[in-house]
Amino acid sequence: MFQRQLTFGEAVKRALTLNYCNFNGRASRSEYWWFALFSLIASLIISIVFFKSETMTSIVSGIFALATLLPSLGLSIRRLHDTGRSGWWVLINFVPIIGWIVYIVFVVGESQNVPNQYGPVPNVEQR
Repeated sequence: MFQRQLTFGEAVKRALTLNYCNFNGRASRSEYWWFALFSLIASLIISIVFFKSETMTSIVSGIFALATLLPSLGLSIRRLHDTGRSGWWVLINFVPIIGWIVYIVFVVGESQNVPNQYGPVPNVEQR
């Protein structure tokens, strides 16, 4: 039994469709970081495409931020669940600098390799 790492496409598809507003369960490291990369790339593309119009950049960026707010929040909470922490730890991001560092340490941490109170280990395959 091992935890399969999701591909970029699988992670984005899972976050934007299957788990759009899901705050229960667990999310693997690969799912979390691939979606973070997707968000970064999409934001950069929006900035590049609309670089001549600050107003359009702001509007399109705002729409993208609103569209990905719930999937990002849900994924963050499920990632914290995967490390054995309560989803309420996501609120530590409101503490400048120290809170951000603590949050990053939490989401970078390894998954718990056994089922925990938040659900079974995600992406498990039998060998």
